[in-house]
This record gives sequence, C-alpha cells and structure tokens, in this order.
Amino acid sequence: MSLLAVGHRGLMGAEPENTLPSFHRAEREGVDLIELDLHLSRDGELIVMHDARVDRTTDGTGLVADLTLEELRALDAGGGERVPTFEEVAGAVSLGIQAEIKDVNAARVLAGVIKDRGLQDRVMVISFHDDALRETRALLPEIPLALVTGRSTPTAPERAAALGAAMVSGEFPRLTADTVARCRAAGIKVISWTVNTPAELATARELGLDGVVTDMPEIVHAIRAQA
Repeated sequence: MSLLAVGHRGLMGAEPENTLPSFHRAEREGVDLIELDLHLSRDGELIVMHDARVDRTTDGTGLVADLTLEELRALDAGGGERVPTFEEVAGAVSLGIQAEIKDVNAARVLAGVIKDRGLQDRVMVISFHDDALRETRALLPEIPLALVTGRSTPTAPERAAALGAAMVSGEFPRLTADTVARCRAAGIKVISWTVNTPAELATARELGLDGVVTDMPEIVHAIRAQA
C-alpha cells in the first residue's frame, strides 16, 4: 500500500513555509495533500501561518491576532512573498487540504468559509485542540477531522475516537506500534509528522502508517517510487 504524502506547510524544506510558492511546489512534486496552519487576524481573516507571532517567518514583529490583514500583507514572508489567506491558498491549488486550527477562535470562521466556498470535499480540519475539533464537528457534521498530537500521542486513539476523528497525525518520535495498533482497532488512520529522512521513512513503513507529513521533495519522490 502506498503511503499518503502530505506536504508540510507546502514543502517547507524547499520553499518559504506557508507561502503560495511552497504550496505550488508541493503540488508540482506530487504530494497527495497539503497541510497548512491557521490563525485569525485582528479583523477576523483566516491567516496561513504556523506561529502565533509573525517574528520567525516574516520581517515583522508581533502577534497575528494584533495585526490586520492589510498590515500582514505588508510583511515579507520569505523571498518577497506575502502572507496568504486560507481562501487564497484554496484557490491557488487543486489539492486536498489539511487545515490545522492553531487558534481555537478560527474554528467557526473556517467552518463558514468551507460552507460558503463549497470546500467540504477538499478539506480535512485538523488540530491539537479538542475544543476546535468539537466545534468544527458541530458546525460541519460531515467534515473529516484529524487529531494532531505531540506529547499526548500515547493517548491519541482514545481522544480521537471520542472526538469522532478519522485520523491521528502523531509526532513521529512518539509514535509506537502499540499506539498505531490501538488506532487501527478503533478504525482510525495514522500519519506522522515530520518524516524527512530515508531512515524515518523506513520506520514509518515498518510501523504500518497510512501516511507521512514531510518537508522534503526527496521523501515525496521516494514514496512515489515505491508506490
């Protein structure tokens, strides 16, 4: 069985993360899905950025939540690229999207955009936050959900089942054969972040994962070569 290849923030090992070139690169390299991160701007726009602050990935400073879309647009997100909105990314690529809610307040806004743009068949809503997934389920009963886990990966099968999540995206070093088996027993798929080396890819195969989240084009190519 071929692994699902998920492009992490586009393909951030090759292009500035969470920018349109990164998502375009992921599509060209042959990923199955792209993953992106969402925060709300001060004026309520869905901003594609991983961190709560703009400092690491742009030439600006401050919280995303304290800046308007216009102010965020003025920042350089790498190589002269601008910070995109969720709707811009959805319109720029044809791939399915794993939309990760970083700010719980973004859940309701994201649900509205998915409904208004008819994106139910293209978007899986994912989050570390149980509350964000619960609200999404209430607003979009049929939308696929995935629970993202780090230190809590050992408890992922039970949490995901309680949330009605179809998938767990667990932190790679914390995933064990036991956790994968418990997910399988509950009918839950398992992918892992972040798999960036051939050795990690081999371990992912040994664990019997359904897919991997990667930064690297080379990993995507290796998955395709072994399909």
